[in-house]
Amino acid sequence: MLRIGLTGGIGSGKSTVARLFTDLKVPVIDADHISRELVQPGKEAYTEILSAFGRDILADDGSLDRRKLRDRVFSRPEERRLLESILHPRVRKAIIDELARIDAPYCIVVVPLLIESGMQDLVDRVLLVDAPEELRIQRVVQRDHSDESRVRRILETQLAPDIRRRHADDILANEGQVDALRNAVADLHQHYLALADESSGD
Repeated sequence: MLRIGLTGGIGSGKSTVARLFTDLKVPVIDADHISRELVQPGKEAYTEILSAFGRDILADDGSLDRRKLRDRVFSRPEERRLLESILHPRVRKAIIDELARIDAPYCIVVVPLLIESGMQDLVDRVLLVDAPEELRIQRVVQRDHSDESRVRRILETQLAPDIRRRHADDILANEGQVDALRNAVADLHQHYLALADESSGD
């Protein structure tokens, strides 16, 4: 099975692109969804995070407040690395387990930190969702009800767009036109089906 790693910076539109592939009946594995499951109360990762960061990062109902935790580790690189050491190996294993269960010509693996986390070896190709910086900022401000300065600080901590492009096999421009994006995904779908057919014949 051909494995396509879908990645992109914050606000690029990865979730929208993933939904468009889902509409085409393509299996999608989402690392962020996996991460949310891993940190449910009672799970091993939840217990480790609670032990490492204390109860300040919990919501009133005892669940992990992911936004509070994200805000905390954002400006503390050593804590961010600690959190990643707890989550990334578990996310990686869960992705491998899900890949083993899928029977399809190809699948999409959505990993926002695909390059940074060293998970590129899990996929055969990298699909980058790219968008102009100002548009990405606008999307995140509207989506998260966040202030622009905070979003800009987040962008500064992420890989530069040119570095992401160098790692990409395919680049999908997402400038806000839904029909254009849907058509581009449909074209990629046909391309990936052809590539999968070629590889299965080897």
